[in-house]
Amino acid sequence: MSAPPVLPTAQLRNARIAVGSCFFINAVFYANLVPRLPEVKADLGLSNSSLGAALAAAPLGALLAALSAATLMRRFGSARVATIGLVLLGLVVWSVSIAPNWLALAAALLLAGALDAVVDVAQNAHGLRVQRLYGRSILNAFHGGWSIGAVTGGLIGSAAAGLGVPLTVQLGAVAVVFGIVALVGYRALLPGPDDADRDAALERGPATGRRSPWRAAALPLMALGLLGVCGAFVEDAGASWSALYMRNELAVGAAAAGLGFVALQSAMTLGRLTGDRAVDRFGQRRVVQAGGAVTAFGMGLALAFPSMWTALIGFALAGLGVATLIPAVYHAADELPGLSTGSGLTVINWLLRVGFLLSPPIIGVLADATSLRIALLTVVLAGLGALVLGRVLPTTVR
Repeated sequence: MSAPPVLPTAQLRNARIAVGSCFFINAVFYANLVPRLPEVKADLGLSNSSLGAALAAAPLGALLAALSAATLMRRFGSARVATIGLVLLGLVVWSVSIAPNWLALAAALLLAGALDAVVDVAQNAHGLRVQRLYGRSILNAFHGGWSIGAVTGGLIGSAAAGLGVPLTVQLGAVAVVFGIVALVGYRALLPGPDDADRDAALERGPATGRRSPWRAAALPLMALGLLGVCGAFVEDAGASWSALYMRNELAVGAAAAGLGFVALQSAMTLGRLTGDRAVDRFGQRRVVQAGGAVTAFGMGLALAFPSMWTALIGFALAGLGVATLIPAVYHAADELPGLSTGSGLTVINWLLRVGFLLSPPIIGVLADATSLRIALLTVVLAGLGALVLGRVLPTTVR
């Protein structure tokens, strides 16, 4: 720590709750649509490939819009960008329910992905602003709140489907209710420009001298980006490949095949909710490097001794290992000298989304060429990458 912990005031506590609400709501909006995608597919008469192409519009929209986040925050502030972005995101997700054809569906998902990327940068920027004023790590808990929001959204969608609630009614109600919560929470977010608090907390102003701040930050950003991609590969392995691995490679039943994803997500959520204490005690660098070792060991064990139980243990250890990785990368990028508020976050967010976009086809190609068991060694390599690249992270939280 560069300074002793600051006693949170009522305003800071309220701001922390408001930022946590942003993360939670952000996850709820898309997650409550996911369980009902089969209905969307059936209503529009889409093939599997057509639905897949429409869903790919979301990450494409994120890649196209993510780099605009810093500019928007400099003009309007992270609080306003996150809040208005969330309200618009809820409305755009609702528009999926009234899409008359594939093109309208793809357009809605493209815009949803774009808004999600901008909101993601803004809410992390504001969360880091609150963290600096707290004087201790709290960012991991925000990301844990996102994970809880994703589960909540999924449960809402599943329950609505089971009760036969029309999709338009469900998505509309969620958009209105959580949009109002976001607007109410806006009043609790920190006022004023983001740069003033950031520069004061870091005890530095804009970079001076002849050397471009972007040139100075290029190598650290590249290293942080690679570190973040390591986390993306681990997370995507659980989301995209765990069920297939357990079903086809380990011959488990359909009901048990999804438990690998549950194990990874549950352990990751637990790690994020408890990770701030570990970061405060041991520092970001040690926690991420130790997590990389845990990830490599867990998945290495699962792949070396394949069974349902070792797979569940392996995916759980992988989720626990990368729990604090992406929050740590965001924090380090936001503190790079000379870059204006949100610039480092914006670049890292874009690189992370590239990683999430490239991970499935890379593992898929390797699986086709060898086997999925061999292809999942990329998760072990990602854990080792986190162990090595974790050296670029600061040892303390400011």
